[in-house]
Amino acid sequence: FRILGLNSAEVVREIAMAYPEGVDVKNKWGETPVDLIDKAELSPKMRKQVCRALQGKDIGEEISPAGDADVFKQRTSLVIVVIGASGDLAKKKTYPSLLNLFGDGLLPDKVIIWGYARSAITHEDLRAKLKPFLLKSGNHTEEVVDNFLSVCFYRSGKAYGDVDAYKAMNSEIVEYEAEHHALVSHNRLFYFAIPPNVFAETGIAIKQCAMAHRGWTRIIVEKPFGRDLGSYEALSKTLTKHFTEDHLYRIDHYLGKEMVQNLMVLRFSNLWFERLWNRNDVACVILTFKEPFGTEGRGGYFDKFGIIRDILQNHLLQVLTLLAMEPPVKVDGPEASQKVRDAKVQVLNSMPPITLDDIVLGQYEGYADDPTIENKDSNTPTFAVIRCFVQNPRWAGVPFILKAGKALDERKAEMRIQFKDAPAAEFLFDNKCPRNELVMRMQPKEAIYMKTNVKTPGFSTTPIQAELEVNYDTRYYERTGEVNPDAYTRLILDVLKGRQAAFVRDDELRRSWEIFTPLLHQIEQNDVKPIIYKQGGRGPKEADDFIRDKCNYIRNDEYKFQK
Repeated sequence: FRILGLNSAEVVREIAMAYPEGVDVKNKWGETPVDLIDKAELSPKMRKQVCRALQGKDIGEEISPAGDADVFKQRTSLVIVVIGASGDLAKKKTYPSLLNLFGDGLLPDKVIIWGYARSAITHEDLRAKLKPFLLKSGNHTEEVVDNFLSVCFYRSGKAYGDVDAYKAMNSEIVEYEAEHHALVSHNRLFYFAIPPNVFAETGIAIKQCAMAHRGWTRIIVEKPFGRDLGSYEALSKTLTKHFTEDHLYRIDHYLGKEMVQNLMVLRFSNLWFERLWNRNDVACVILTFKEPFGTEGRGGYFDKFGIIRDILQNHLLQVLTLLAMEPPVKVDGPEASQKVRDAKVQVLNSMPPITLDDIVLGQYEGYADDPTIENKDSNTPTFAVIRCFVQNPRWAGVPFILKAGKALDERKAEMRIQFKDAPAAEFLFDNKCPRNELVMRMQPKEAIYMKTNVKTPGFSTTPIQAELEVNYDTRYYERTGEVNPDAYTRLILDVLKGRQAAFVRDDELRRSWEIFTPLLHQIEQNDVKPIIYKQGGRGPKEADDFIRDKCNYIRNDEYKFQK
């Protein structure tokens, strides 16, 4: 090192090439990289820089799009490894989102994407399999898709934890990084598009032989994060044994939706929003997820989890925390990653566990006809309404309703805040005045509208409801022809930026399971039978009755939203 006059980055590169299996491994003379550094008698400053790099804290670690975008794009390399590359999630969500970032120039110039799975296929096989999905996934030309596929490669292994396969892939990655040794840092992103039962072996293999030596290593982990508190803790123990929270990005794609990301801007940058956001003005909050189709061949998977685990305990509960949280110290910038999640955990800590008295369960007619469902007498709910409370000074007594179902009358996901009756309005107008509602539609066609009372046109003075509306499609995208980025694209870009605010922290997940696990165990142990409902409707009538009678919600049947 001294004779060649290498700088610290070059020293790290030489060490990485000399120790491709990891910096904890000794060479044939029994020397670790730290032993070599000590022998080299480097200056204190250089020794510190090199040691930081070997510990995964390279001097280039913080170079990301959140900092200097030009440096990140032109002076760093990025290796993305999609584990489970031959599966549905990878081809339908992961790769199309990476293509979006590639096509928009948001990835470094030096980027390669490795797919890893057990299927014995070639690079070209993977590209041929992906291409049809990529061509219809966005507004990309075939040339852009082909350019993207040219940086996509594939490695198969006997198992997801096949150490020899990871070593072989890592050797090619190291060789690629060595070709671009003049760059400031070489970062690695691993995407777990795999079932949680193989997280452990995958994590061990990555830790042993595929961590970045001159840059950051980040891991995106997909749900499900367990089935209850016990299974989550076992899963968490596996991951945290090998990785810190800085490495882990537990993805919930609802946190990447436009309207969900809009919540903090709406709440904390508008004077009137925050003044209404409390128990004095809000009657109830309803978070809704509806699908017009059933399990459609996914029944075998769905039957093991049910609608509560699939939608309510994660997606809708995450949205609830953002709606209900107190203002974080910071909502943007480096501090936001922890401050936003601290505020969300405070909400969860204020929520008591849910009981059987707080729920209505349903199952659509013909659910068990799905050939992938083995138990034809299954009581797994495909519909649920759950009432929650946040017991703090802002929200005490306000019902939060989580509602989700399959085989219903429409596709919709929305946040609905119903406000209390206008004081004395009924006396003033000799008529019942409908309650105001703020509705934020997450899908389809994102929109925000306030249901507001106006005078009936003509001679009548009776109040009727209309909308004050912002439709994102027509307001921002229709004229330009641009497309609103999808949730996965946003969130993967956040990972590259090192922004963790939109990802779920360990203590969030643990507390969410503490809230839901007693209920889930009661349902299973007491063999609670769901109410059968017809496909294509609103779900069980008992659910509407429950929301009206026990959740302080008044539905205005005369109102029809003008699409």
